[in-house]
Amino acid sequence: MSLKFDLREIRSKAESDYERTWLESGELLEKKGRFFALQQKAKPHPLQELIIEVRRVFLELGFTEVVLPIIVDKREVQAQYGPEAAVILDRVFFLAGLERPDIGIGRKKLQEIKKIVPDFDDLKKLQGIFRRYKKGEIEADSLVEVMAQELGIREEQATAVLSLFPEFKKLRPVPMDLTLRSHTTAAWFGALRELQHREPLPLQLFSIGPKFRREQRLDESHLYESWTASMVIMAERMSLEDGEEITKQVFSRLGFDEVKLVRKKTTSKYYAPQTESEVFVRHPKTGEYLEVGDAGFYSPVALSNYDIAYPVFNLGIGLERLLMIRTGETDIRRLVFPYLYGTVKFSDEELAAAIKLQREPSTEAGKRIAEAIVRTAREHADEPSPCEFKAYEGELAGRRVVVKVVEPENSTKLIGPAGFNEIYVYDGNVVGVPPKGWEDNSFLNAVRSRGRATGISYLAAFAALAAAEIEQAAQRGEKEVKIRVRAAKSLADVNLRLDEAAQRYITSNNKKIDVRGPVFTTVVAEFKT
Repeated sequence: MSLKFDLREIRSKAESDYERTWLESGELLEKKGRFFALQQKAKPHPLQELIIEVRRVFLELGFTEVVLPIIVDKREVQAQYGPEAAVILDRVFFLAGLERPDIGIGRKKLQEIKKIVPDFDDLKKLQGIFRRYKKGEIEADSLVEVMAQELGIREEQATAVLSLFPEFKKLRPVPMDLTLRSHTTAAWFGALRELQHREPLPLQLFSIGPKFRREQRLDESHLYESWTASMVIMAERMSLEDGEEITKQVFSRLGFDEVKLVRKKTTSKYYAPQTESEVFVRHPKTGEYLEVGDAGFYSPVALSNYDIAYPVFNLGIGLERLLMIRTGETDIRRLVFPYLYGTVKFSDEELAAAIKLQREPSTEAGKRIAEAIVRTAREHADEPSPCEFKAYEGELAGRRVVVKVVEPENSTKLIGPAGFNEIYVYDGNVVGVPPKGWEDNSFLNAVRSRGRATGISYLAAFAALAAAEIEQAAQRGEKEVKIRVRAAKSLADVNLRLDEAAQRYITSNNKKIDVRGPVFTTVVAEFKT
């Protein structure tokens, strides 16, 4: 059985008493038992796959990998861009922090605390904790824990005490001079300043990581965050021609042999005049040249602010753009965040894997009972009714049990005509297919020949339900239990379920679930004392 929360009830309770609901929620979760095993669902993200490939290319070319800071002081941008810095900073994300409040505890507040902790008498200790918090001696995410430990109160009481102080609710962010880097370059200058004294030239370095820009809009070509592969070379002597040739080598190893570097008419101030180029690669299918990067020499003016006296060539590659060319995807949002923007897709194999038993036996004896029911049903399926056949006799939960497959009604058979129909998935449809017959039905023939078989028959799924019911009856001390299946009209009628995501996919794509047919049989279990 699946463990599914009643979300509406949880939200309703939390609104009226969050702490109590939070405490009670722990009881909703299994603490012991072995119910889950990992499945083979490995599926790498294409962006991370490209990152691995690009990383390998730079290493093979002789570059050293460097991890660069993501948080950069705005003064770095000012040192690199000069008078252009104000415009650049306009699209940068600045960080902010919350100022820790001064908290006073008066007599009225003490009375409120006593309603939560009736025997509370450590006012000075609580004031001391708040002072240490204000000074930064206690981390914000440790405050509740410190209060609980030092005041000798429960965790939920500490949280409730904090809720009494409006100072915590009125905190407002205070801007800092720290930013999320909008260019990898913002972090390269400081790294080069240090590394030039630690390693002999040339320095051949690369770093792969995210950058962040406060875009005016988010659309098919703009995101707040994107990934860049950036490389720098510092050498005693190097020409622009050298840098452009190395740029072409990098792209050639990535499968793009036709590369153009087009000199920009206006140059960013951290680049030297007339050295910055946009990098274009030829789309392998359309033949169109598309921009994927930027390259050039860092400005000696910017370098001088970091005491760097040698030329530095830089190449930055927009990895999402490169991947869009490779995959043919036209929307960067779908490429990076397919779970938010992409169309849900299920293969027939994935849909087949999403069909599961609603209930199934949990003991080895229960599993043997289910197998015996199927075996007996198959062996005597066409016996005229009324009839019954013993399928199993043995121990279950310390009790002796006899299990029979029975059809009590007259003028029929032990198992109905659809009993051994098997579940298939074909072109997104879930279909119950008879094991034989219907050769003139073109759709069923297509399902049999090209569909994905689940290996689950109506009878096998019902047998699993019967075995699970028999297990429970044994535990409850019952003397007899009967489990009946009639005509199937849905998956649930034969003890099957479809994962919600797969169900939603089938419905939204106008596919169908056609699981029906007369099964008509009964399983009876009798317990002997």
